[in-house]
Amino acid sequence: MKLTIDDVRSRFIEHFDGTTGSVYASPGRINLIGEHTDYNDEFVFPGAVQQGMIAEIKVNGTRNVRAYSIDLKDYVEFSLDDEKGPKASWARYIFGVCREMMALGVPVEGFNTAFAGDVPLGAGMSSSAALESVYAFALNDMFGENKIDKMTLAKVGQATEHKYLGCNCGIMDQFASVHGKAGSLMRLDCRSGEFEYFPFDPKGYKLVLVNSCVKHELVGSPYNDRRRSCENVAATINKHHPEVKSLRDADYAMLDEVKNEVSAEDFMRAKYVIGEKERVLAVCDALEKGDYETVGQKMYETHYGLSKEYEVSCPELDFLNDIAKEEGVTGSRIMGGGFGGCTINLVSDELYDNFVKVAKSKFKEKFGKEPVIIDVVIGDGSRKLC
Repeated sequence: MKLTIDDVRSRFIEHFDGTTGSVYASPGRINLIGEHTDYNDEFVFPGAVQQGMIAEIKVNGTRNVRAYSIDLKDYVEFSLDDEKGPKASWARYIFGVCREMMALGVPVEGFNTAFAGDVPLGAGMSSSAALESVYAFALNDMFGENKIDKMTLAKVGQATEHKYLGCNCGIMDQFASVHGKAGSLMRLDCRSGEFEYFPFDPKGYKLVLVNSCVKHELVGSPYNDRRRSCENVAATINKHHPEVKSLRDADYAMLDEVKNEVSAEDFMRAKYVIGEKERVLAVCDALEKGDYETVGQKMYETHYGLSKEYEVSCPELDFLNDIAKEEGVTGSRIMGGGFGGCTINLVSDELYDNFVKVAKSKFKEKFGKEPVIIDVVIGDGSRKLC
């Protein structure tokens, strides 16, 4: 994390009463494979990154939260007892976390806070989950005697997205931010909540994000539309196979059975999700064997599915994926919700420098601006810094 405690503390002192509080951090995340699978009760394979959010917090003796966004240079004050909450979307993340923690019985009091992040916005690295997680973790520590378990803290962040921001996200982003562990990826079963750490130290390879710098806003319809498509198909299959509660339980044969009962669009989206379940499990097996060629092949297959079947790509991301193939990169795919953001690339050490050089020059030549290269280091999850 390039962001430091002092970056936040200096502004906290400046904007409030000159005293200091407690400082917490939560990371953004990458996801090696398993995209748009979390809200289908399937598997995801994320890891926390070193970039994240840092927040300083101090009780102020009132029922009001006074919050300052260092990056946006914006100040908002709201009452913990106001059910409507603030209008500014960034402040609604904090408000939602406060309200959800209070609903769990945590006696949250008014506090002053300043926060900043170094997760690239719009890169699909879940800056919003980092923001939710840093406050959920902090409030649990400050007011809840750390009685709330980590998975419930992740669900607090998810509930905040659903109820206060209107985005029906799955659990992956918040899970990864809270549970992250340096040097390990995590395979999460989104139905049971069970997870397993997988050491990730790809000798001879680098994991690198190429940020198209095309911004995507998931709130609106594209994300929720796709979730609805998946639920429609699962409900249709359920009429024939009552054991199918979500696409997690379905296979290609069941999908083909209802082809004439669902829209072509819903069919293609479900086809992608069913295939992605198999790809995640194949990657887990490959990682245990140190077989990074198979990992890479599955990443390319996922990109194809996200682009052609789930239709969440864009020309910039498809172009970056094509460059990766041309340059012999082991694996490459869209990462995140789509509609912009990054590709995640598994690149052999000997090809790394040339790939970065070619990706920058060709992308700039076609789209008029250079993509941003982000080297990935797998880091720790939510924690207290001081």
